[in-house]
Order: sequence, then structure tokens, then C-alpha cells
Amino acid sequence: MSTITTKDGTEIFYKDWGTGQPIVFHHGWPLSADDWDAQMLYFAAKGYRVVAHDRRGHGRSAQVGGGHDMDHYAADTAAVVDHLGLRDAIHIGHSTGGGVATRYAARHGKGRVAKLVIIGAVPPIMVKTPANPGGLPIEVFDGFRQQLAANRAQFYLDIASGPFYGFNRPGAKPLDGVIRNWWRQGMMGGAKAHYDGIKAFSETDFTDDLKAIDVPTLVMHGDDDQIVPIADSALLSVKLLKHGTLKVYEKLPHGMCTTHADLVNADLLAFIRS
Repeated sequence: MSTITTKDGTEIFYKDWGTGQPIVFHHGWPLSADDWDAQMLYFAAKGYRVVAHDRRGHGRSAQVGGGHDMDHYAADTAAVVDHLGLRDAIHIGHSTGGGVATRYAARHGKGRVAKLVIIGAVPPIMVKTPANPGGLPIEVFDGFRQQLAANRAQFYLDIASGPFYGFNRPGAKPLDGVIRNWWRQGMMGGAKAHYDGIKAFSETDFTDDLKAIDVPTLVMHGDDDQIVPIADSALLSVKLLKHGTLKVYEKLPHGMCTTHADLVNADLLAFIRS
């Protein structure tokens, strides 16, 4: 396997396919680089170098007990990027990965990031606070932690077969392979990383990161996203970005990169080539 070891001794697994301008993909919670299969195959065939890593504690990366926060996630990304010598890269992050890509671009990406895309992403901040009254109550995320600790396998099956892909909507046709693949990716990772990761994706404030990013940024979001509601994420993030463009997808779910890969891929390609 292709891995690097970070400064704190954590082994990070990555994929690196093809040649050309690099595209770096950042996966969501609690998944792995495999969640980008439809995008990596597509862009590799279009002549791009596609790179994706499993975050620490996720997928095939080491199941370490600590460092499950956005600063470590961004630093781990920087370690992979530095190891591979990537420059003029497009960074694309989904959900929690959108937060990682945002923090990476703001803190480590100067001179290395050409464009940024965040899809169904958690910035600016998910949890309800006095400064963020439209956020989700902390009790929602406490419930996630409780369910994960009680029966992680069932919790993940419920997410994948329900709100993540919109399979709980009237008339929706659940795709068994998609559900199983989500569950497989989740169960590959470590429970401690996933438990701590809930705090990382829900309570991290990316406001200053968004303001600091000076490259063209595309904010993509489905307006039927049941995991990261659009009103308190994409609609706010685009206002904080210097060069942000918002693209809203009517009735599409959080997992639209999988359920509507052809549509998402075409729009990503158009933005990258613009």
C-alpha cells in the first residue's frame, strides 16, 4: 500500500493515479478515499492526476487514539501533498472533507492550491451557538455519539439506508450496493476516530478560514441535504469567500456525488476548466 508517516508517527494511506494537473479529494465522515471512486475514475480518464487519502483513523490509515481534529486533518493533508510534490492542485472536499479542504487551503495551501470545491460541506459551523443561531443543537451531535457508542454497525446502516442518500424520501429506490459500500467504508475505520470526529465536524468554526481563501471556490450543495442543511452551510459559506460561486442542486441529497455522479462530475470538470 502507498502510505506516508506524519510527524507524529501516524501512517496515512493514499491513492495516486494518473498524470497531469493534480486533483486532491477529501472524503466525508466516517468514510474513506473509496467514496470518491466515481470521481477519481472519471478525472483520471480525462487526463488529471487524482489523489485521495484516508484520514487518520479512517479506512486504511492508522487507527490512532489522538489527533482527530481539523488542525491535524489539515496537517496530514499537507504531509501527503508535500510528499507527492503537488502544486497547482484543485482540492475537492465533501461534507467533513469540505471542512478539511477549507482549513488546508487557508492554512497550508498558499501557492499550492489553484481552485477549491466544497460539496455538501460543513463550513462555516454546524452546531448552534449564540453567533450561529441557525445551527443544529448540540443534542443532535450528542445523539450521534450515543448511537455510535451503543451500536456503531447499526447506526451506520441506518444513516446509509436513510438520510445520507435520500433513500428515506417517498418514492426513492434504495441502492443496496451503495448502502453496503457506505457501511463497509465506515466499519473499516476506528470507533475512537469516528467518535472524536463528530466534535471536529460539528463544532469547528471555519469562518476565518473561508475569509482567508483567495482562490476561485465552487460551493455545491443539494437543497434536500438532510445531513448538512443548506441554509446554515453553503448559503453562508459563499458569502464569506472572496471568490465564491454557489451551485444549488434541486432535491438532491447529501450523497449526490454517488447518486448523481454524472451531473456532479460534469459540473466539476466545467469549473476546473474555466
